[in-house]
Amino acid sequence: MLTYPHINPVILDIVGPLKIRWYGIMYLLGFLLAFGLALIRVKKSNGEWTKNQVIDLFFFLVLGVIIGGRLGYMLFYGFSDFVHHPWIIFQVWQGGMSFHGGLLGVLLMMGWWAHRNQKHFIDVTDFIAPLAPVGLAAGRLGNFINDELWGRVTHVPWGMIFPTGGPLPRHPSQIYEFLLEGILLFIILWFFSKTKRPRGAVSGLFLIGYGCARFFCEFFRQPDPQLGFIAFNWLTMGQLLCVPMILGGIYLLIKKKRIAEPQIKY
Repeated sequence: MLTYPHINPVILDIVGPLKIRWYGIMYLLGFLLAFGLALIRVKKSNGEWTKNQVIDLFFFLVLGVIIGGRLGYMLFYGFSDFVHHPWIIFQVWQGGMSFHGGLLGVLLMMGWWAHRNQKHFIDVTDFIAPLAPVGLAAGRLGNFINDELWGRVTHVPWGMIFPTGGPLPRHPSQIYEFLLEGILLFIILWFFSKTKRPRGAVSGLFLIGYGCARFFCEFFRQPDPQLGFIAFNWLTMGQLLCVPMILGGIYLLIKKKRIAEPQIKY
């Protein structure tokens, strides 16, 4: 059995309720790493993208992640609490961000930005898709430090006893997701995006890759206590929300009539 590192989730108490937390730092780190990688892609885009475009786009992506992620969590996982105590939507320091809500927020922002800048929407999603796993990886580390979203009870040698997870060892499911949704998916998408491919293929691969990785990891992650299993005594909300992602990714990859000519590789 592995020992949970017991990292204090609060880095610095400033004054009153104002605190600097690892959870927020991980989100900031994810955005900064993704932005740095975006600038690398700009240099290899043969003029298709500029640094100023990326700066402008990332501002709206951050808004999409934060607003969509929080709203998505309230709607998908905490709707009853939200209805009775709507102010909890602002208590982001307690955790509670939904990837699927964040994805919807980001897609809306990318669609609006693409229209405003006269870029094809799929070109924008193909540009951003390889960068997303970096932010996902950072977010899962934040979950681990925050002692949340731990896994189901297990007897595997790498099981951990989490401070808020009871006396029995559990799967460190945050680390599973860090490795699969973050590191592995990033490697696959980063190198795939460097090859000649049809427009939409990178976005499709991201949707399938994340959807399958998350669906798999949910079998080891403890279901949200306010929801439990939502069907068949095994299906979780996270798995249900991944189904349309996987189907959408398959559609983008196998669509016979491609959206446009193959893109350059960058």
